[in-house]
Amino acid sequence: MNPDSREAQWAAWMHLAIAGDAAAYQELLQALARWLRVIVRSRALRAGGGELDVEDAVQETLLAIHLKRHTWRRGEPVGPWVAAIARNKLVDQLRRRNRRAELPLDDLLESQLADPAGQTDASDGHDVARMLESLDGRQRQIVQLVAIEGHSSREAAGRLGMTEGALRVALHRSLKALADRLRKGAP
Repeated sequence: MNPDSREAQWAAWMHLAIAGDAAAYQELLQALARWLRVIVRSRALRAGGGELDVEDAVQETLLAIHLKRHTWRRGEPVGPWVAAIARNKLVDQLRRRNRRAELPLDDLLESQLADPAGQTDASDGHDVARMLESLDGRQRQIVQLVAIEGHSSREAAGRLGMTEGALRVALHRSLKALADRLRKGAP
């Protein structure tokens, strides 16, 4: 599929998803997930990240898309908006892993242009709370500490009395569970 027709399809699905069409939303998230894995993998490898960083950043990006879909501007392409979110999530992921995230200045500028507001609104907190309630207690704590509060995996593991490796695996599984729920249209 060429980029123009891909953008047109994504925009159509996004319009339908915002209007409440769960099937269109599922199609959009599945298409974006495939595309995100390719672009995030490329950027992660250039920045010294690994496969866990890729999947975590993709899952966090999908969650952010769900929470921020109302910020997408109708008539604007979906791809640059999603790419900006993915870039930010990857940088956050690499920072949490104590890796130095180096992205070209052009990428950072493009990111800011695609999402200049960087704003939240009151409904975001409600959506996050609903999503977190769908996880069991331990998963909810892990996502809260790492993905929402921004603690490093080392800090979160220490707080929860687990190894850093076990926390990373649990975080990955928790984010995957949230992404699966999003794809199915569940809150």
